[in-house]
Amino acid sequence: MHIIETRDLSYTYRGGIPALDNINLIIPRHARIAVLGSNGAGKSTLFSLFCGILQPTSGKVLIQGEEVTKKNLRMVRRTVGMVFQNPDDQIFSPTVAEDIAFGPVNLGLDAETVAHRVEETLRLLEIEHLADRAPHQLSGGEKKRVALAGVLAMEPQVLVLDEPSSGLDPRGVAELCRFIRTLPEKYGMTVIFSTHHVDLVPEMADTVYVLNDGRVVARGTPEEVFMQEELLRDARLDVPILARLRRRILEEGYDIDAGLSYEAMETAVLGLLEKTV
Repeated sequence: MHIIETRDLSYTYRGGIPALDNINLIIPRHARIAVLGSNGAGKSTLFSLFCGILQPTSGKVLIQGEEVTKKNLRMVRRTVGMVFQNPDDQIFSPTVAEDIAFGPVNLGLDAETVAHRVEETLRLLEIEHLADRAPHQLSGGEKKRVALAGVLAMEPQVLVLDEPSSGLDPRGVAELCRFIRTLPEKYGMTVIFSTHHVDLVPEMADTVYVLNDGRVVARGTPEEVFMQEELLRDARLDVPILARLRRRILEEGYDIDAGLSYEAMETAVLGLLEKTV
């Protein structure tokens, strides 16, 4: 059974503004999924439907085979945790530790379990030193970590991240990439994220969905999707640097069989250089 599935999912905002049109997705367990699209493509709306913040205009969202309704939101939010693009929309308790505890408390967990989860999540994200800080004393990057910690403390099976790299410096982005890569294998989580930084996607995702004007226009591995330059341009997305490099090498008549991660491309290019020297 898939962890998340959508069937003919559509959503229209008040005033008749369409956001999603007939979306059919299958999200397997332990996957890393990137959802790409320009502003207004429907990414945030889709994520809000995954966790029950919004209800479909038509169609269905299924979590572990069960349709999401207002009656089972508690189950949905135990299963799917979402980190919003702006951490200020998510952090509101007097201290960091209290904010991380908020979700587990509302799940009805006992005080000892809540305290353990707070301690473990602070350690996992290396923010123990922020435990007694007030949110307004934090930097943007620290707020991102605290918002993420608050969701992880609920131990969801699915982690949904809306533009997680937004507002982070290069070091913060690199740390985020490393962390996301570990979640399926180390913690058994499914990770779904959106990002404008397309160069990061081959490092972070196994599967890519592209949204354009509320519709899915492409699905595949990063290599399959990012070699479709015309489709990406139509969806108002950049082509990753390594995809452009790979296409240029192929156009020059060289046979290069490489993925689009930095490590894979480095190995392939060095192999080509050895053959041509």
